[in-house]
Amino acid sequence: MAQIVRIQFTTAGKLYDFSSGKTAVKPGDRVIVETERGKSIGQVVAGPIEVEDSLVPEGLKPIQRLADLADLATLAANTAKEKEAHKFCLSRIKERGMDMKLVRVEYLFDGSKAIFYFTADGRVDFRELVKDLAHAFHTRIEMRQIGVRDESKMVGGIGICGRELCCSSYLREFEPVSVKMAKEQNLALNPSKISGQCGRLLCCLSYEFETYCNLRKGLPKCGKRVQCGCVDGEVVKVNVLDQTVTLKTTDDSLVTLKGEEISPENVSDRVKKPPQQKGEQQGGDKGKSQGPGKQRRNRPVDVKERKKEKPQ
Repeated sequence: MAQIVRIQFTTAGKLYDFSSGKTAVKPGDRVIVETERGKSIGQVVAGPIEVEDSLVPEGLKPIQRLADLADLATLAANTAKEKEAHKFCLSRIKERGMDMKLVRVEYLFDGSKAIFYFTADGRVDFRELVKDLAHAFHTRIEMRQIGVRDESKMVGGIGICGRELCCSSYLREFEPVSVKMAKEQNLALNPSKISGQCGRLLCCLSYEFETYCNLRKGLPKCGKRVQCGCVDGEVVKVNVLDQTVTLKTTDDSLVTLKGEEISPENVSDRVKKPPQQKGEQQGGDKGKSQGPGKQRRNRPVDVKERKKEKPQ
């Protein structure tokens, strides 16, 4: 049996599996592990969990050791370097007039590389900027362009709900969000109401979308005609959470019915009005008086006949 723990390297970041090996760890511990980017310090989030040896992922790396005071001091020093590099890079971007927005600077734990995260509308030529950064900090420089959602995750903030942003607090991966989700929940399609700090649709629109879809299955849509007992009317409002529908009867009164009272055979399409006949429309127009300037003068019959004759 192997013991596996899940580790995160940033708050609300992706979780990675490691073998605890002979190291006794618990959630909340800081540990030193070997990653593709070199030695890193992470935090145990879950585990250890016992897994059969046959189910252990191939290439699973073990935890090297628990982080000590020297490791935490190195982490604090890297944080100070990140602030200094961020300030220096901002000044160089402003001097060169580059169309890009610096979001964050990250130093690897061993200090072998500095990663500069930025956003931009298009491609940016940052070769000269990299030379300035490499000359100033004497380490490898990587410029990484990210999206606006990743920017909000790194920067953080308070959402329109008054709470910390989901992406920067606990949401580890972004899920696709569409306007259909807002429509299904009867939300006002106002961009300022359904958009987050990143300018994209709110991630929380997807939280209850599946529930709304399941609750709406047994309810007729607006515009449908319902005949239930002595009630006959058109659906004008659907309350998904209360599982009720509001009908407008022929005498313009409103009646509320429970969804469980309505069976599929009671629902039909709205009766369309028959199209008005052309002759009826012309006959109805004969009695109407035309306004000044729109009256047509009745031509003599002989003039009409002469117009019909073709020239020889």
